[in-house]
Amino acid sequence: MNIVNVFGNQSLILFMKNILKIVILLVIACFTSNYSCADSRVVSFVDPMIGSDYHGNVFVGASVPFGMIQPGPTNMSKGWHWCSGYHYSDSTIIGFSHTHLSGTGIGDLGDILMMPTTGEPTTFKGTFSDLTKGYVSKFSHNEEKVRPGYYAVILQKYNIKAELTATERVAYHRYTFPESAKSNIIIDLGEGIDWDEPTETYLKQIDNKTIEGYRYSRGWAKNQKIYFRAEFSKPMIFKDVYEPFYRPRSKDNIDVHKAVLSFSTIKNEVIEAKVAISYVSCANAAENLIAELSDWKFKKTVSNATKKWNKELSKIKIESKNKATQTMFYTSLFRTMFSPSIFCDVNGDYRGADGKVYNTKKFVPHTVFSLWDTYRAFHPLQTIINTKRTADWVNTLLDITDKQGSLPIWHLVGNETGTMVGVHSIPVIVDAVLKNIDGIDAERAYKLVSSFEKRNDRGLNFVRELGFIPADKENWSVSKALEYAIDDYCIALLANRLGKTEDAKRFSERAKLYKNYFDKQLGFMRGKLADGTFRKEYNPSFSLHEEADYVEGNGWQYTFLVPQDPQGLIDLFGSKKAFADKLDSLFAASSQLNEGASIDISGLIGQYAHGNEPSHSTLYLYQFVDQGYKTAEKVRQVLTEMYKPKPDGLCGNDDCGQMSAWYIFSALGFYPVNPANGEYVFGSPLVDKAVIKLSNNKTFTIIAKNNSTKNIYIQSKTLNGKPYNEIFIRHQDIMNGGELIFEMGNRPLK
Repeated sequence: MNIVNVFGNQSLILFMKNILKIVILLVIACFTSNYSCADSRVVSFVDPMIGSDYHGNVFVGASVPFGMIQPGPTNMSKGWHWCSGYHYSDSTIIGFSHTHLSGTGIGDLGDILMMPTTGEPTTFKGTFSDLTKGYVSKFSHNEEKVRPGYYAVILQKYNIKAELTATERVAYHRYTFPESAKSNIIIDLGEGIDWDEPTETYLKQIDNKTIEGYRYSRGWAKNQKIYFRAEFSKPMIFKDVYEPFYRPRSKDNIDVHKAVLSFSTIKNEVIEAKVAISYVSCANAAENLIAELSDWKFKKTVSNATKKWNKELSKIKIESKNKATQTMFYTSLFRTMFSPSIFCDVNGDYRGADGKVYNTKKFVPHTVFSLWDTYRAFHPLQTIINTKRTADWVNTLLDITDKQGSLPIWHLVGNETGTMVGVHSIPVIVDAVLKNIDGIDAERAYKLVSSFEKRNDRGLNFVRELGFIPADKENWSVSKALEYAIDDYCIALLANRLGKTEDAKRFSERAKLYKNYFDKQLGFMRGKLADGTFRKEYNPSFSLHEEADYVEGNGWQYTFLVPQDPQGLIDLFGSKKAFADKLDSLFAASSQLNEGASIDISGLIGQYAHGNEPSHSTLYLYQFVDQGYKTAEKVRQVLTEMYKPKPDGLCGNDDCGQMSAWYIFSALGFYPVNPANGEYVFGSPLVDKAVIKLSNNKTFTIIAKNNSTKNIYIQSKTLNGKPYNEIFIRHQDIMNGGELIFEMGNRPLK
């Protein structure tokens, strides 16, 4: 049938014009109404370079969500800014290593470094003064591409294009070489990031396309063992080289394995490599390789990695009129999906905290638990969108406790680092149990967390004997005590849930010991000496990284660290008004710090320091003194000033996703001030709409009506169509599914 005969010429023209108008209007709506329409793949909004400059210390490379392997570039430089192995200010690459940390203030890992080169092969990495020697190469950010699951760069010295992608346990390298009779791939088992140094290495050629080996090292993780199997797409000439490695801390040398894999290449010839790792054995690495990446399809692997990221990131769909908000939100969500990372092989084998090898099918063991940071918001976020993984993480923490004989503090690849203060596996475990997450034995959990009471290390002996930690007997006494009070409170909650009345009472009393550090005359949490008196001289702005009463902070920041008992803290000041005035003075104080102050005190508004975790709940305390409008003002200020879509856009270390989790919660309109009571305190929603896909297959929708840069104040709230007047929303209300509507306005409600 001829369509012209049906409509007629004029009718057809009119019909087509109307269709065109509809298409144009739809396109305009997508790009002007909100940015979520522009691309149904939310992964497109992620900018992995955000936080790679300044203090962010984030991982840059290729990975899949919570993957064991995270291949990425390693710069030549060492030091605090290179804790992830990469810093945006650098222009050198010494290779691509397979394990990384993201956002930490201590460096480690960087295992199994590979570097493609041309010319006379050398295993000497080179020097800054002479980049023509050794295998180091310059690179330019203009020739660098990075997105979730994919990384690419041009190594300028060799004119080699290097591309990376990954599965959970296998890295996939793709190198495009120029014409050369001497093309090489260097394997360097001596290189590691920051503190890391090798203790024993091994390399073996299996055939003309396959090698395997292991690297034992010590650093932040005192006894790390990693094994690998690597397959190449082209036959190679293998040359194993032993080179001495000087270990500065032990002042001795070992011979480390380095290898030169040689090829002859034509112009634009591609050589690919698949590298699988295991923390158990080379045989398990080989099994991981076969199970996860048996073919040679690089683009397919990139596509699969992208799909995995898109699936995870789509657990929260947002709408916003501001593209920067969209970028920051999904990049922040992306940053919450690096760790804890898988720590077992496809067959269920894993290395326990006692160094022995075990097998389990009951849970998926993980590693990289930055608990001092992540108990605050990262883990509560995951209880909403990742309950299965939360159960795996909690069961991992319980397993670690069984095998090392104590609760984890900061666990890294089978090693207890003991970093920072508090024992914050406790709130993570308790929060998950109280939220009824499946697969966790509550009685077992209580037995292990309550063992905290019997510890004698890290100042806990003084807590039991004196009721406080003497500042002249124990370093970081105030910080330790305040964090321990949070842990005790959490144990009391779980004891109460399980009907252990006497235990609940005892731990509740311990949880109130934070009051012993409060100086009512000065209005600060202060160091108390063994004789019961406060230190004679006191400056709340003073900070030292070591030999101080506070860790990574000062009196201003730690005075407000009582998230488990805001009312008790308010009572110490005598009234809501006095407490509100103290909060005001925090933000009005001078931001000047003394020489030698901890570098972690960053992102300052007055003496509020958003760049470090002790401050993260403080903004929300105004809600407890009937001045929630000030919370709204400060939250919006931090969301827009401390998080920007550019490499130096983070004001402090991302700390394994905690800084990012703060952004996610706060942009949605609430935050878990208390890390374990299941209540999220309201602030000021930045996004116009969010649909959260819950782990129970329900959805929870958040709508901020009349939201704008001026309309930052919540005027009213409705939950599932009914007026809602609480200052918080409960976890169960979210998990039940439904709709929360904020009416926003430009005038604060006082």
